[in-house]
Amino acid sequence: MDLFKKCYEPSLVDEIREKGIYPYFHALESRQDTEVVMEGKRRIMLGSNNYLGLTTNPDVVAAGIKAFEEYGSGCSGSRFLNGTLKLHLELEKELAEFLRKDAVVTFSTGFQSNLGIISAIVGRGDYIIMDRENHASLYDGCRLSYGKMLRYRHNDMEDLEQKLKAVPETAGCLIVTDGVFSMGGDIANLPEICRLARQFGARVMVDDAHGLGVIGEGGRGTASYYGLEDEVDIYMGTFSKSLASLGGYMAASARVTDYVKHASRPFIFSASITPASCAAALTALRTLKAHPELPETLQARAKYMRKKLRDANVRMRESNGEIIPIIPIYTYEAIPTLTIAKELYDRGVYVNSSLPPATAPTECLLRTSLMATHTEALIDEAVGIIADVLHQHKIGE
Repeated sequence: MDLFKKCYEPSLVDEIREKGIYPYFHALESRQDTEVVMEGKRRIMLGSNNYLGLTTNPDVVAAGIKAFEEYGSGCSGSRFLNGTLKLHLELEKELAEFLRKDAVVTFSTGFQSNLGIISAIVGRGDYIIMDRENHASLYDGCRLSYGKMLRYRHNDMEDLEQKLKAVPETAGCLIVTDGVFSMGGDIANLPEICRLARQFGARVMVDDAHGLGVIGEGGRGTASYYGLEDEVDIYMGTFSKSLASLGGYMAASARVTDYVKHASRPFIFSASITPASCAAALTALRTLKAHPELPETLQARAKYMRKKLRDANVRMRESNGEIIPIIPIYTYEAIPTLTIAKELYDRGVYVNSSLPPATAPTECLLRTSLMATHTEALIDEAVGIIADVLHQHKIGE
């Protein structure tokens, strides 16, 4: 059989292209901001993870330009060999201090961070226990390891306990959860996860890609939000969201971090973060530290938009994260979801469509996300358009 046969078979992509509702690869012609120019037209951006709005911050932009001029365009090597800059070390030191962990190691992307951490830490005979709604990179990290993966129902602590009981006492065990879930916008039940980890002798890893800069003291993330910074063994995060750059990190004890530096193939065999990206992330971190009110502003915007959507009879996915800037709106079936997203796009509001396998077949969503720099006037305008389009399709009435 021809290996490429699958590439030519009819697919959902072909169907939605024919219908004119293909939602992907729209081209930006301006900066990533609350309002963008996309394919020649102004759109309110409700699909970005630029939570603190720092991609256009003058200090962040200037730091990237300065690093580009001082260090050149790239490192041309891995951190393990010739690719470590003084900037990398400064970023790791300041981020470790901010997160109140012994040490940080940085990776080239957030996705690569999860591949590199899990594959290094979890070996043959070990177990990984995963929330079913964890990010795809965590699943791929499990596949790259030699451990056995068990999954528990989303935020279901009874199911997690049952999975822990199935782990042999002689096996190492890592419980892995998103801190803030990227699709649903809800927050992990970290107090109960940590309690069960203590009870069964497991370790805890939190993917805080959507928690850093969003919740916790001064934006320190999910563990800080619950007051459990000493009980989470590994934080993972990314620079591509609140810190307005590109790259990822692991924060842990000095010994565990050092082990990963010397055992993680994705770390050892990948080029390091570019100088401009590193400098931008470091400056964004310093901006967050200097302005702890930024996460509070973001949370206020999230509450405001949720209230406006409720007032407009728009049904959102139930969440324990009222202050989280990820706001999923039910649209139920795939084709109506894409049709609505296209109509919103045409009317000047960009949102992301969430379809199977990211959702159940009848629970498709529009994933909206906010920035601290969104104004109430922009939110009002966007909600008005969203409610009008949804009600035209008899959704939410």
